[in-house]
Amino acid sequence: MEFSLQSLESAVPCEIVADEENGRYMLRKADTSGEIFNTPSELIQWIEANWSPEQFVSPAAFHEMKAIKINIKRD
Repeated sequence: MEFSLQSLESAVPCEIVADEENGRYMLRKADTSGEIFNTPSELIQWIEANWSPEQFVSPAAFHEMKAIKINIKRD
């Protein structure tokens, strides 16, 4: 799964990648730095702790991403 969210802080969108087949779990933040995770649970925990709907142009897109990530297999 790949998801893109447009942040209010940057012209470059935030990107989330959860590729179970290849074991890739990462994201790009509004400042274009990134985070890499070992498990889908770590990725989900980081998103829940550090991002909120108000940070994005479309809060609805953030909620949609959260609904989709529930389908990501937790370890």
